[in-house]
Amino acid sequence: MKPIYIDYLNALDIEALAMTDAEIIGAVEAGLVAQGNGQTVIEPRVHLEPDPSFHGHFNVLRGYVAPLDAAGVKIVGDYVDNYRHGLPSEFGILNLFDPRTGTPRAILDATVITDMRTGAVTAIGAKHLAKRSSKVLGHIGARGTAYWNVRLLDHLFDFDEIRVHSRRPESRDSFVARLAADLGKPVMAVADWKSCVEGADIVVEASRLPEPQPLLKTEWIKRGALVVPYGTMSAVELSLTDVMQKIVVDDWGQCKGGKFGSLRAHVETGRLSEATLHAELGQIAAGLKPGRQSDGETILFWHRGLSLSDIALGKAMLAKAGENGIGQRLRFA
Repeated sequence: MKPIYIDYLNALDIEALAMTDAEIIGAVEAGLVAQGNGQTVIEPRVHLEPDPSFHGHFNVLRGYVAPLDAAGVKIVGDYVDNYRHGLPSEFGILNLFDPRTGTPRAILDATVITDMRTGAVTAIGAKHLAKRSSKVLGHIGARGTAYWNVRLLDHLFDFDEIRVHSRRPESRDSFVARLAADLGKPVMAVADWKSCVEGADIVVEASRLPEPQPLLKTEWIKRGALVVPYGTMSAVELSLTDVMQKIVVDDWGQCKGGKFGSLRAHVETGRLSEATLHAELGQIAAGLKPGRQSDGETILFWHRGLSLSDIALGKAMLAKAGENGIGQRLRFA
């Protein structure tokens, strides 16, 4: 057997790549288009909860993207109390394989990949589902994915006003300072959910609740807004779906099952079903179904997170790393 090597990109390597906003969005959208065109295989994520007292769990995501000639498995830990230890709430590893032989090809630190691809899916959703004239963003949450939500959304919309709220003032204030420095514009920290959400053109809810709690009120949602809730635990009222003209998800197979997710109660009570679902985002990105069709539509986009997005962004990173001599090669066999 000839030698087998694995490409390895650690967190420092991925930082050195300096992926641009356009590169991140382009890579992730390519994965969504492949999904919309039926060129992927995606298995619903599974969870491992070692012990409820640890306040965390592992997500295992699996997929195959034919146009990229890659299969992948990502394992990411999601631990809500990690800030107490000076650690990010999420750590991840992405493994890529040859889909024809199963030969391992690459191992990548997936912590920032998870953050980037989540922000990219939020932004791509807004590209197709928000009003082009959207100028006010209300963002709940200041965890790792929140930075890329705001950064990539602002890349597309160049907001006049960005509002941010999160549970802990210290994380909220440092998050706002980082965003303001990187975006080169004011970012406003607000003290409560209502002042963050009410009247915003785009609302993103990425909270870190220990249990479901309807903190985001339907009455605050502006007509014509795009609402993107994706907290692990639901923070929205059951009535939220009642004011929506379109409901879009990233993958219905993942959204219709499992114990976690912001619209879990809406699925269980029949408010969100195959009959009420407008489309998966990949179908819209591929041009098979329409996105927003008028400024008056109020639209909800729920994404659970796709292995396809991890694979697509990981492949783009490996390509750029190869062009720039970044990363390491590990002998496997």
